[in-house]
Amino acid sequence: MVVFVDKVEFPEGPVVLQDGSLLIVEMSPQTGCVTHISADGASRRVVAKTGRPNGLAMDRDGNIWVAETHQKALLRISSDGHCETVATSCEGKRFTFLNDLAFGPHGDLYLTDSGIEIEEAAPNGELNPNYRNLDYDGRVYRVDIRTGATELVDKGIQFTNGVAVDAEGHLYVNETLSGAVYKYKCEDGLVVGDRALFANVIEHFNPDEFKGPDGMKFASDGSLYACVFGEGAVAVVDRGGAVCDRLAVEGSMPTNLAYGAQRKKWFVTEVETGTVQLLDAPSGGLPLYS
Repeated sequence: MVVFVDKVEFPEGPVVLQDGSLLIVEMSPQTGCVTHISADGASRRVVAKTGRPNGLAMDRDGNIWVAETHQKALLRISSDGHCETVATSCEGKRFTFLNDLAFGPHGDLYLTDSGIEIEEAAPNGELNPNYRNLDYDGRVYRVDIRTGATELVDKGIQFTNGVAVDAEGHLYVNETLSGAVYKYKCEDGLVVGDRALFANVIEHFNPDEFKGPDGMKFASDGSLYACVFGEGAVAVVDRGGAVCDRLAVEGSMPTNLAYGAQRKKWFVTEVETGTVQLLDAPSGGLPLYS
């Protein structure tokens, strides 16, 4: 493990650009921005301040898509820095706690909503000690990025978090409080199967600790790499759903990761140390749909 950059405020949502530079979000109330970091890690600049950005993705036209928690909105930031709101609700229900996003092979965007107001889950920035007994309605959405039309894929999840799409176009979503990773069968870009348990990535379950899967990505060999917040590791899940390895990071709170082809490393965002770290990649990352 090598620290790529430090002194970043609650980092999340890494996206590696073609020139080897990096986009992340800084989620803390003091920053609340999308940050660009140069390929050598020596310089950084604020792309946009949005409030409390969480998930990030980039489309083929260079637009940055942001799951914005504070605004409760899906945002699109163009290459010239213009920011617009694309969606704020689905079927008349306002978003509550947007979390992560990923493109599917047909160009639609999958979006997770953890299903609880942030003020209830973490009043004044401190985790609610009764968090396991709160009323969660975590949701998964599918968004047509051309029109902003939003379709409900699933609901009733206990803090929906990371989302990823495999090489066959199937959808994977995780549930932080239980540790579960769910799979949804897809055909022609549409979800055609019910939620099915694929894996559980928590190594030592403790109901008194907030821990569980956060951001995740697929590797080129078909394995799934999932950050396990609270356990200080990236769980490697094989095609059959078994955890075959755990890659330790510095700090206990890894939030997300992205593959950097130029370095042949995983960039991992970690909150406790306020860093972006580099981990060896036994196999390359699966190229993301855009």
